[in-house]
Amino acid sequence: MIIRILGEGQFDVPDSELDALNVLDERLVTAIGSDDEDAFHAAVDALLGRVRELGSTPPADRLAPSDLVLPAADTTLTEVRGLLGDEGLIPG
Repeated sequence: MIIRILGEGQFDVPDSELDALNVLDERLVTAIGSDDEDAFHAAVDALLGRVRELGSTPPADRLAPSDLVLPAADTTLTEVRGLLGDEGLIPG
């Protein structure tokens, strides 16, 4: 699956990692729900770090739509709250 981190680019992450990413997404949703800035920043850092760790950068000449779009590392809690759907940032 192709995941875009805004301001950074795309990462090709194995589909088999979706459950692990959903666990991190749940932490993010919980932090937003409790309006906890520290937990929010820790959750964003963990989620984006995992995508960077697991993903490989697609070749520059390969254009592919992103399956998921994640916020930039410096995005605020308020901004992410506006992006959230019923299932968090990562559906499923």
